[in-house]
Amino acid sequence: MSGKKRSEETTPEDTAHLSHAPEHDISEDKISRVGGGKMQRRLRRYNIRMLIASVAILMALCGILLVRIQDLNGTIGNMASQIARLTGVAAQQQEELELLRTLTEELSAALEEKLSDGGKEAAGKKDGQAGEKSVEASTPGITAAHKVYLTFDDGPSDNTEEVLEILDRYGVKATFFVVGNQAEQEEEMLKKIVEAGHTLGMHSYSHKYSELYASVESFAEDFTKMQNYLEEVTGVKSLVYRFPGGSSNTISEVDMKEFARYLDGQGVCFFDWNISSGDGGSYLFPAETLIENCTKNVSKYSTSVILMHDSASKSTTLEALPTIIETIQAMEDTVILPITAETSPVQHIKWQENEG
Repeated sequence: MSGKKRSEETTPEDTAHLSHAPEHDISEDKISRVGGGKMQRRLRRYNIRMLIASVAILMALCGILLVRIQDLNGTIGNMASQIARLTGVAAQQQEELELLRTLTEELSAALEEKLSDGGKEAAGKKDGQAGEKSVEASTPGITAAHKVYLTFDDGPSDNTEEVLEILDRYGVKATFFVVGNQAEQEEEMLKKIVEAGHTLGMHSYSHKYSELYASVESFAEDFTKMQNYLEEVTGVKSLVYRFPGGSSNTISEVDMKEFARYLDGQGVCFFDWNISSGDGGSYLFPAETLIENCTKNVSKYSTSVILMHDSASKSTTLEALPTIIETIQAMEDTVILPITAETSPVQHIKWQENEG
């Protein structure tokens, strides 16, 4: 086809359309590129916002977590404090229970001694001058009208050393009724008692009423162990005995006369008391009370056997002892002596066949 013919067949509109076609295509691409850039920027801004929001949320969560951790730490600290407090309370209650048990045992022993005193006083009222009858002293060479025997139970202990020093200071001899299982810790003190010229008496080996008084056989076993032990340690065979709780105690289910007869068969004499200091219980009486208890009735008897204790807890007994000795020594026609084989015993019960 000739050029003339093509030009004739081509209309002005076609020419115009064709001439503008490429320009139209370029604008579309440009618009597409411009639109895509805006979308990317919008997406980028959205992502940034989401990132910032996520970081903010994460920081908020971390803050909440830290607060919770602090709260938990405070709670744990409070619980630890409460546990420590409860542990302390439990320990204190345990100590109080132990103290209560000890006080109960001591109260029981004091009650037994009180009942023994009551039994002795009742017997005295019944028999008129029965107390005087049972305590007439027969110590050779002693003519004093009033003979006083200081006796100490439940030792030896840390207090015994000071008791010995006080007795030595006043030139006084006494009698120590010692407990075997207690003496194991103070064997040197046993020797000092003997070396100082005091009388060493037996107060059982175990001092456990339930075992000691269960039967004559159990009593005999305890007695033999005690007597042999003292002789082994000191070289002296003890021949004087004091029943824990006294011969008139109400704890033993076996008649105390049976034990008295057993001791007599062993050539041993038992001694109770007719004056009590009152220091046998758990309550710590002031020294003034002990002094009065030990001295006010001495003049009533030709022989006074005074009950005291040299166990470690009896601090007021140590305080009272010098004044007790001074007061007795100042009494007219009165002398302080140790118990010997020649001393007629104070006994709360009648146990010999001819005594009825």
